[in-house]
Amino acid sequence: MARGKRRRRPASGEPRDVTRLAHGGARLETRRGSDWYVREIPASRSEKAYVCPGCALDILPGQAHLVIWSAEHLFGDDAAIRERRHWHTHCWRVF
Repeated sequence: MARGKRRRRPASGEPRDVTRLAHGGARLETRRGSDWYVREIPASRSEKAYVCPGCALDILPGQAHLVIWSAEHLFGDDAAIRERRHWHTHCWRVF
């Protein structure tokens, strides 16, 4: 590493969100009494088409959207990830 180009380390008092790191950068949200992991997909990383479960319309490649999966799936995290769904951001907000 070049001199003077050291990384800034967080102060010991700053909280670290290891839960978010453990779930691919997803945040935890509660909707209709259930907990869900929500990960934002920017337009630059949106490469495939999906059907939004909120409105049944297409999410086209190149369109920013959200990936949602259950945080409390009966059969565990692996099953929850297999059943994740891609939502339009506005559809998830009104869900």
